[in-house]
Amino acid sequence: MKTEKKILAIGCDHGGYELKEAIKSYLTANDIEFKDFGCDGESVNYPDYADKVCRAIQSGKCYRGILVCGTGIGMSMAANKHKGIRAACCSDTFSARMTRAHNDANVLCLGGRVVGFGLATDLVELFLKTEFEGGRHQVRVDMLTALDNNK
Repeated sequence: MKTEKKILAIGCDHGGYELKEAIKSYLTANDIEFKDFGCDGESVNYPDYADKVCRAIQSGKCYRGILVCGTGIGMSMAANKHKGIRAACCSDTFSARMTRAHNDANVLCLGGRVVGFGLATDLVELFLKTEFEGGRHQVRVDMLTALDNNK
C-alpha cells in the first residue's frame, strides 16, 4: 500500500465541497501534491467518493487521504469498510495528532459543517506531519489488520 511519490487523495460529497476546496488551496500553497476525486459540488452519495479515495490508497497510487462530508462521520464509516483503511473523523488537534501517532490512520475525515477552514488546515497539517510511533502501538495496528483479514 505504499507509493514512491507521495500523492494525497482528497474527496468529498456536497456537504464537504467548500471545505475540500479550501483544503486544496492550503495544499497547493504548501506544495503538497494531491489528486482530487470529486465531487464538484453537486448532490452526491458520500460512499461513492469514500470508495474512490480508499481504492487509490489501497492500490498504492496515493499514500493517505482526506475525506470531507457534512459531519465527517459518514465518510469515516464508509472509508472504514475498506480493507487496510484506518479512517478517523477528527475535529480537534489532539485527535488528529494521536490518530497518526498511535493508530497509523491513513485517512482523515472532516465535517464541512463542523470545522472551519482555520481548524481544518491545522488538522490536515498535523495529520500529514505526524509520524506513526510504532512500538507498542504497532501491536494494536496489527490487531486491526487481523480484523481486516477476519482472523
